[in-house]
Amino acid sequence: MQGQSADPAARSRRTRRSRRHPVRVRHHRQPPALLIRSPSCPPTHARRRERPPPSAPGEEPTVPPTNAEHTPVLCLPADDLLDHVGSWGPVATSAGVFRLVPVRVERDLTLIDRWMNDPAVAAFWGLAGRASVTEEHLRRQLDGDGRSVPCLGVLEGTPMSYWEVYRADLDPLARHYPARAHDTGVHLLIGGEAGRGRGLGGVLLETVAGLVLDRRPACTRVIAEPDLRNTPSVAAFLRAGFRFSAEIDLPAKRAALMVRDRHPSPAV
Repeated sequence: MQGQSADPAARSRRTRRSRRHPVRVRHHRQPPALLIRSPSCPPTHARRRERPPPSAPGEEPTVPPTNAEHTPVLCLPADDLLDHVGSWGPVATSAGVFRLVPVRVERDLTLIDRWMNDPAVAAFWGLAGRASVTEEHLRRQLDGDGRSVPCLGVLEGTPMSYWEVYRADLDPLARHYPARAHDTGVHLLIGGEAGRGRGLGGVLLETVAGLVLDRRPACTRVIAEPDLRNTPSVAAFLRAGFRFSAEIDLPAKRAALMVRDRHPSPAV
């Protein structure tokens, strides 16, 4: 299953389709660590409790709380655009325990680059070639403002897929459909032939869409845009609870706009 970015720069290395269709839903920065202070948090020295004045004769001494001056204040970033994907935690699926782990280039580049050089993947992602091509793609997201988070999909402890969870309403894609605030997009590829063609993509898509809607209260729907010609991809989205919304013309493809609603409309 293949979903592609609406950004033409990301498709500059696009090649022709291959006969196999790796599961893929796709677009981009790892959220800041949970203990990093946001700009609105005062510096540590500004949070220290003032020492109480000496007690007057005959009064009980005022005792500050133990370690009051050194208790850390945890300030989560106020501007995390995707509600801390890395903290979403593991979830049980019919295929095993699954979780999204934000990418670290130093740890994960070799594996992701190998997947990107699989001809079946390269036909849709366009990132085959030297490892620096994939590294640039990852760092562009990791060094950005957090509107796209690249992740490894880890199933039963084994990295087996690559994901991008992104703010569709802040993406170039939003110019091609009636976007809503906090629309969240997903891109996916299954990283090995053994995981393809047996329904795993649909299972994981349903799982991740559920995580997005559960962990992002402001988000009312999950968006994807697989190539319209990629019928296995579209079918996997449908199995995962997405609905076909429209055909849209993107710079690199004609896509099927797929939508997973938080509150599906009742069937008529």
